[in-house]
Amino acid sequence: MKLDLFRSLWGHAEQRDRACREARAAGFTGIEARLPQTSAERHALRTLLAGEDLAYIAILFTGGGVLPDQGLTPAEHLRDLDRQLDQSAELEPRFVNVLAGNDRWSTAQQLDFLGQAQEIARRGGHLCSFETHRARCLATPWVTLEIARQLPELLFTTDISHWVVGCERLLDDPTDDLADFISRVHHIQARVGYDQGPQVPHPAAPEYARELAFHQRHWEAVWRSQRERGYPVTTLTPEFGPDGYTFRLPFTGMPIADLWDLNRWMADTQREHFLRFLHHA
Repeated sequence: MKLDLFRSLWGHAEQRDRACREARAAGFTGIEARLPQTSAERHALRTLLAGEDLAYIAILFTGGGVLPDQGLTPAEHLRDLDRQLDQSAELEPRFVNVLAGNDRWSTAQQLDFLGQAQEIARRGGHLCSFETHRARCLATPWVTLEIARQLPELLFTTDISHWVVGCERLLDDPTDDLADFISRVHHIQARVGYDQGPQVPHPAAPEYARELAFHQRHWEAVWRSQRERGYPVTTLTPEFGPDGYTFRLPFTGMPIADLWDLNRWMADTQREHFLRFLHHA
């Protein structure tokens, strides 16, 4: 099994060309970014990726942006998903990462919605991985575990930092058995969260060593499961981001760390971690 690293374009939308060049120079396989909403923008991104020889993971949001429109129904989310999946095919992504639905829906509604979403993807020939994210379906580990048990073919993107802040603790109690979820994870988004936020100030800081170790144990459990499932390649996107995630100084608003430095540090650290995993495996 080999590790393919993808660079997130979150926070770099205005310097997309430069970000892609930096990704290639830093040894990334591709980029992970939101699906452009116009045909011209999709064509431009496809041309850029081809020129830099970079693969692409598409990100779709159903029913709005990161926060869904609260008035939209599951049926409207499904129509939005179907439309965007057709558009994503123009870019030939390796797979599509979907932030789907609404966390206000009941477990039964989420099950029905995700089952239909899976069928839409299957009919269109799209490989979809559904992300754990606050404000969306899969916002909590407990609902997600039930969905994993009842929809055994659904694939997941794990961003466990959202669960850490949502549950206000590291999920390392002996009763926190996430095996049914881990056995279906397709993709890793690597950001280190803590009990009061989805992103530590810097993952290398010794005061957050326990949080880093917890997240790395989770990612290694995913690698172990994927190896058992016969995955020849595992994908990981370091995803430290802006928008209230990167700490800023009061009054001046200056970020206390550089976003690209944070994600390069995570990429380098996870390359080394993966090699250790392979060695011990």
